[in-house]
Amino acid sequence: MANDEADRVLDAREIDGEPFSDIMAELDALETGETFLLVNSFEPEPLYTVLEQRGFTYDTTEVDASEWEIRIEHA
Repeated sequence: MANDEADRVLDAREIDGEPFSDIMAELDALETGETFLLVNSFEPEPLYTVLEQRGFTYDTTEVDASEWEIRIEHA
């Protein structure tokens, strides 16, 4: 997915330290109908439960071994 297709983009690889609070802030700001693209260096499997509990759907793509894109939207 190209970054320009998402309303909000967060590259967690650029965050120094734990990115969880940054990810939660993006989710809180995400309006219905908007798309949030999370770029990460690994598949963030623990995040999936949080997304489901908060009413989001997601689609994960492995771009390469060190780049994963997770497209997140309101369910």
